[in-house]
Amino acid sequence: MERYFMVTSEAVLLVLQASAIGRGGEVFVLDMGEPVRIAELARELIRFHGLEPDGDIPLVFTGVRPGEKLSEELLTAEEGTDSTSHRRILVARLAEEDPEELVRVVDALRVACEREATDALHETLRAVAPRYAPAADTRPDA
Repeated sequence: MERYFMVTSEAVLLVLQASAIGRGGEVFVLDMGEPVRIAELARELIRFHGLEPDGDIPLVFTGVRPGEKLSEELLTAEEGTDSTSHRRILVARLAEEDPEELVRVVDALRVACEREATDALHETLRAVAPRYAPAADTRPDA
């Protein structure tokens, strides 16, 4: 698996700078560099402490959890970003949403939840998020 990492001070600085350049309503994306392989990060941390990975400390792979992705995505290719006055802060290009459609979707989700109609719930979610894939049912009574 790969994830993006950023030190806290760097993240805080970028968030403060984004708030200073924002006009209202924008969705900012911070340039977080290249993603890091989690297994390699674990190995480096073990070596940093003078130990050997898979020797002194074994790496245990537990598998992918429901809803978890192998690679982290900051934005989908369709959405894209535009530059800002700061080289490490981008602004997302998001499609304009119809407020009335949003109310209809939220109402449909609420009704599906109230009726415990999981098929209708999944269908509504897939309609607004085509890449949505429900995880296996993990309810204790299922």
